[in-house]
Amino acid sequence: MIQEDSTSQSADHCAPNPFTLPSPIAGSGSLDRLADTARGYARAAASDNTLKAYGKYWAHFARWCRMRGTDPLPPSPELVGLYIADLAMTLSVASIERRLSGLGWGYLQRGLALDRKDRHIATVLAGIRRKHTRPPVQKEAILGDDIRAMVATLPHDLRGLRDRAILLIGFAGGLRRSEIVSLDRHKDDTIDSGGWIDILENGALITLRGKIGWREVEIGRGSSDQTCPVHTLQQWLHFARIDFGPIFTGVTRDGKRAQDTRLNDKHIARLIKRCVLDAGLRTDLPDAKRVKLYSGHSLRAGLASSAEVDERYVQKQLGHASAEMTRRYQRRRDRFRVNLTKAAGL
Repeated sequence: MIQEDSTSQSADHCAPNPFTLPSPIAGSGSLDRLADTARGYARAAASDNTLKAYGKYWAHFARWCRMRGTDPLPPSPELVGLYIADLAMTLSVASIERRLSGLGWGYLQRGLALDRKDRHIATVLAGIRRKHTRPPVQKEAILGDDIRAMVATLPHDLRGLRDRAILLIGFAGGLRRSEIVSLDRHKDDTIDSGGWIDILENGALITLRGKIGWREVEIGRGSSDQTCPVHTLQQWLHFARIDFGPIFTGVTRDGKRAQDTRLNDKHIARLIKRCVLDAGLRTDLPDAKRVKLYSGHSLRAGLASSAEVDERYVQKQLGHASAEMTRRYQRRRDRFRVNLTKAAGL
């Protein structure tokens, strides 16, 4: 049975530098600078969290191989098939697929390729899916009344104003928690920016870097200043004196001044869980189960479930490529509003 271990892999299994110059031309100033630039672009090909996870997955696979007297190099579909069969004893199908993605990344860093379509991997994975796949566990949606109750629990100080803006912007924009904390005040303010916000007369326009390119998210003004995401954001920016760089930052311990450091997306997860308890959501369950029901995705699911508009507008707001993906986020909807049975004459 697989036991998780965060021990680092040995040096001989560490990913080689993909932009090491050949020795005859190493030391060329212009080429060295280009190599540094290329390394920066290579690191930007995936998020820091993804690269960290992939590195951990590769380290785990390398250790698993060493403990069984074998080596992860060169790629062996037979060995990988045995590895995922072992993983199936403790991990979900989705987790195993992420591990395979990590192994594929690890081999690519070494100039090698792992063929996931090889029968030794594909047939084992197909069997794991058939035997172990369960319906996805969906997080509870935070609906309109819920979000109003949650922001009402926050204090009226600088930290409370920031957290209120986070919840309202995240809900109204249908944003992921990583997208929320990646926002800057303006375009090109920081190198790690994931987007920026333009505040207009009728609302806020958020430009986000997505997985397949840039997209725009429109957040209109609300009917009340107390729950208007745009007004609350403006208040936070004004009192925190943020006119450059990350929008959502830390606050000094005395709560009187905003810091320069960007918040971690884990802050949003903790904020949601704390406000869920304070607002008294789902009091029919023990506290431990209540907090497990909610996550950052609860904001996106809440918007998809609450907005009584044409589905295509929700799909655009969430940045989904298909309506089917949007429907996965809708915890409540009129499933039989369009009755194809009657429409067909039955």
